[in-house]
Amino acid sequence: MSYLRRHLFLAVVAISATACEGAPHDADPLSGGTTTVFDATQGAYANAAANLIGDRFSDFNLGHSLFNRNWVTAPATTADIDGLGPVFNQRSCSGCHSRDGRSPPMDADGELVGMLLRLSIPGEGPHGGPLGDAIYGGQLHPYGILTIPGEGVPHVTYTESAGTYGDGTSYSLQVPRVRIDGWAYGDPSPALMISPRVGNAVFGLGLLEAIPESVILSRVRPAGVDGVAGRANHVWDLAAGAVALGRFGWKASQPSVRQQAAGAMVGDMGITTSLFPDETCTPTMTACLQAPRGGQPDLDDVRLASLVIYMQTLAVPARRDVGSSSALRGERLFETMGCASCHVPSYETGAFPSVPEAEHQTIHPYTDLLLHELGDDLTDGRPDFEAGPNDWRTPPLWGIGLLMQVNGHQNLLHDGRARGLAEAILWHGGEALVARERFRTADSSERQALLDFLNSL
Repeated sequence: MSYLRRHLFLAVVAISATACEGAPHDADPLSGGTTTVFDATQGAYANAAANLIGDRFSDFNLGHSLFNRNWVTAPATTADIDGLGPVFNQRSCSGCHSRDGRSPPMDADGELVGMLLRLSIPGEGPHGGPLGDAIYGGQLHPYGILTIPGEGVPHVTYTESAGTYGDGTSYSLQVPRVRIDGWAYGDPSPALMISPRVGNAVFGLGLLEAIPESVILSRVRPAGVDGVAGRANHVWDLAAGAVALGRFGWKASQPSVRQQAAGAMVGDMGITTSLFPDETCTPTMTACLQAPRGGQPDLDDVRLASLVIYMQTLAVPARRDVGSSSALRGERLFETMGCASCHVPSYETGAFPSVPEAEHQTIHPYTDLLLHELGDDLTDGRPDFEAGPNDWRTPPLWGIGLLMQVNGHQNLLHDGRARGLAEAILWHGGEALVARERFRTADSSERQALLDFLNSL
């Protein structure tokens, strides 16, 4: 983004903030504080923070190129982009996070695009995490570089499950079924657990990282009003060599943007870093182990740092339709129905010297970053550190109303089964059952108002 365009963004932020001071409602368009950008186009998720200035643009731009680059097989004439595989899911970060958002789970031919399959077996892995399969490890890699076979062929099919709103209006939810055929290296454990996961949007991560840990932990509680509780996931921080609060991932299984990014690099593409210096080949995958490697590691710490800065300073798009009476009614219903018990609207970020743009911001992410038990219908049957099979971290809702505009679909939840906001709500159970039933039994105008509010975010 040019210097002039950036200052125009900042001017719009200032004008909008001033305009809202006298508005007859509490809607704040600045979802990410002064980092917010006013962009509702297909590029809405791909902007630098509005307050990012100076030399840090160089890091942002390098990170942008790394995020969107297609990695190639080693050895290559351009050494800084080789190291793909030997087995992998995608060739680039943007393969799963198109335009910094969410790629669709599958393409028209049923090939997985934004979805991957986590694997584990009963038991506890290193530092209390999931225990990977002895042959296939912790993730299915359907593809391999030349002469190296992919590990197996994933299939996801759906059946329809009919339901009815309180006013008699019918709806249908699609129930996924996952299987893997063509195991290339032998049969996995008969106790194999498979969890489909769809990549989330990657904007606003620095702001979430800047929320003080004490504030997140203050919301940990036993079941209270409407049966809603809240638990933290404590996970292993590789850089610190200690247990830390989990904030990122569908089960809050990563403590930092850096570890999340480095884990995805090696897990999805086979790109090693100082945090994850080893390929994903298991001891039985001899051809994989003997394949040519890129650098040692493939992505050095300087470039990894730029990738992390990029992900930490991607801007949250502004809330829209702040004067819409239906959206404002929906915001009130979001509170009274109980949705805000987990999707906490607002925070003040704290000190965060590594990303000063994210410090001391009033933000509206609509998450508590905690685990909640959401019932058997959403179970993946697989624990992850302290997260149980039915536990899921509350996903942020900011920017969710632009998903169709940016990525051309509205596939939601951890496996993309929901075909829109209403279906996502209707899948909620467990701690969210009371709130779901309030939505399901509300009249059509209330349901629409709630959806209007979510689409304004």
